[in-house]
Amino acid sequence: MSTSDDAPRPLVDQSVLDRLRDELEEEEGYSRVFVGNFIDYLPQRLGRLRLALTTGDLEGSMDAVLSLKTSSQMVGAERLAGLALELENEIRAEARQADMAVALPRLAATYLRPITQCSRQTMHRLQAQCCPGAKR
Repeated sequence: MSTSDDAPRPLVDQSVLDRLRDELEEEEGYSRVFVGNFIDYLPQRLGRLRLALTTGDLEGSMDAVLSLKTSSQMVGAERLAGLALELENEIRAEARQADMAVALPRLAATYLRPITQCSRQTMHRLQAQCCPGAKR
């Protein structure tokens, strides 16, 4: 369930933010907008994931978890991306053998709380590292 060396993933990988600043030509402030959009849309992503899991919607669950994982990776939110990857793997494993109306709500009970807690911590860290003084 954790990385192979059992060391926790960083909440936010600063090198990803640095690379994002370089790629988006930071003098224009694009990386702040990019990270700000991630922060703004995170509650919606979590809401979509919660709804899909608790209603047993396999396609919606996969779409929501992939959106969370990919967007988290893009801003360096390594721990959140890791939790989303774990959930993605569990959804894929359950899809092969279980009743989704039962399995997905069970996965919601296991994963939603840690994902929600991690997302709050991630938002605070991103605001501090990328967008100091931002009111979000």
